[in-house]
Amino acid sequence: MARPRILVADPVAREGIDYLERAGAVDVKTGLSADELIAIIPDYDALVVRSETRVTRPVIAAADRLQVVGRAGVGVDNIDIPAATERGIIVVNAPQGNTIAATEHTIALLLSLARHVPQADASMRGGRWDRKSFVGTELRGKKLGIVGLGKIGIEVARRAIGLEMEVIGFDPFVPDDRARALGIEPADFDSLVQQCDFITVHVPLTATSTGMIGAAQMARMKDGVRLINVARGGIIDEAALAAAVAAGKVAGAAIDVFTAEPPPDAALLHDPRIILTPHLGASTTEAQERVAIDVAEQIVDVLEGRPARYAVNAPLLAPETLKVVGPYMAVAELAGSVATQLASGTLEAIDIDYYGEIAEYDVTPLRASVIRGLLKPISVENVNIVNASHVAQGRGWKVEEHLRSSHEVFVNLVEVRLKTSETEVTVGGTVEHGQPHLVAINGLDVDLLSDPGAYLLACHNEDRPGMIGRIGTLLGGFDINIRSMQVGRRRARERALMFLTVDECPTDEQLEQIKAVDGIHDVRLIRF
Repeated sequence: MARPRILVADPVAREGIDYLERAGAVDVKTGLSADELIAIIPDYDALVVRSETRVTRPVIAAADRLQVVGRAGVGVDNIDIPAATERGIIVVNAPQGNTIAATEHTIALLLSLARHVPQADASMRGGRWDRKSFVGTELRGKKLGIVGLGKIGIEVARRAIGLEMEVIGFDPFVPDDRARALGIEPADFDSLVQQCDFITVHVPLTATSTGMIGAAQMARMKDGVRLINVARGGIIDEAALAAAVAAGKVAGAAIDVFTAEPPPDAALLHDPRIILTPHLGASTTEAQERVAIDVAEQIVDVLEGRPARYAVNAPLLAPETLKVVGPYMAVAELAGSVATQLASGTLEAIDIDYYGEIAEYDVTPLRASVIRGLLKPISVENVNIVNASHVAQGRGWKVEEHLRSSHEVFVNLVEVRLKTSETEVTVGGTVEHGQPHLVAINGLDVDLLSDPGAYLLACHNEDRPGMIGRIGTLLGGFDINIRSMQVGRRRARERALMFLTVDECPTDEQLEQIKAVDGIHDVRLIRF
């Protein structure tokens, strides 16, 4: 099987590239134009970007093999998420890796604003000794307004509290009790805007947050307020900010991110009361290593069929859910794949039963894995947790799910049942010693371990002496080596199900010869 190909389109830390090279062939091609990216993306299974490369709908439309896009950072506004979701392409980011770096840069800008550090440095380098022009203000006792109490917002609050500031926070998704427990006084947005001496924003760029601090909000602020943006460009209206600073309403600002980068706005660039840094929030050696490794690990997980920790366009799964349910995703996919290969006729209904502890958790990834398995032998569609329901609906499938508290034999079990116009097939599987095992097929007890590269012959036959020998003799004559063999049956001398794992793939003619053996009712070739 060919190794997956991974394209790194923006500069990322070497540690991340090294990790990716364990799982696939990595090409680093930075500075690509949109047309150049579209031309080469059909050859790749994964794409890594930062903020420079734009992953647009045309890029995604051209990406025939692409399974995952990794953003080495937090913001994903340079990636067309709806287009990726439609194609079943998982988008992952690294929301934790640059938390400390962005936090510390925010505090650095906060102190720089209060004490005019960059301006004083520039004055000194210009040959002046001008102490009177740079009289600052102490942070102790001042009110800091934090818009957005996510990871970075909370870390900024902790450090500001250490500086003896009074911290006020706005985040409609954080309960007031949680904010107060962190030492943050919760407030609505308008109240925060009106009472704070310093305001810093830590929210993603969305339709709601774009321009959320504009001319109207600045007009309601205290005279001499200072603003900081180390989040995303466009949250603070840049033109309104330049005007407010020029008018003296806003005493100063520190801006690390811009609507367009590099920023073309001369008003921002030339007003000395506005401190500007070139998107340095995540620019520490440690942060770059962390985000590169975080994204690399998730890309490898996706390519190898495991769930990603921070999939932007997939259902959010709690860590405790992934810990319990994650190992059964391979089982669910295997059961679906074998069920499809055993079935004949037109598919009419799909039932999935979840038994045991796994039924107490979110089974969304298991459902997606079953659908992926059902389609794998018959389709080249890229099916995953992102688009599984969409794919099933598009095929008119009706998927019924049942949660069972326990099973009479197994602690946990995933059972897939297909009803077709001709028959009904049931396949059940579990995890044993960390490996996916099929333990029941059509009501018969079996123990089949997925064996990549091998082939499985499923023979419905009469349970009578000599059947195993006849099939073994035939396969020996075909020069096909048998790895393992087992028989599932309900009662002696009735119909049984014989499974033979073989190293070589029988030809259609050889399968017909096996079917022609007296006592053999049907033979199916199953590929793992």
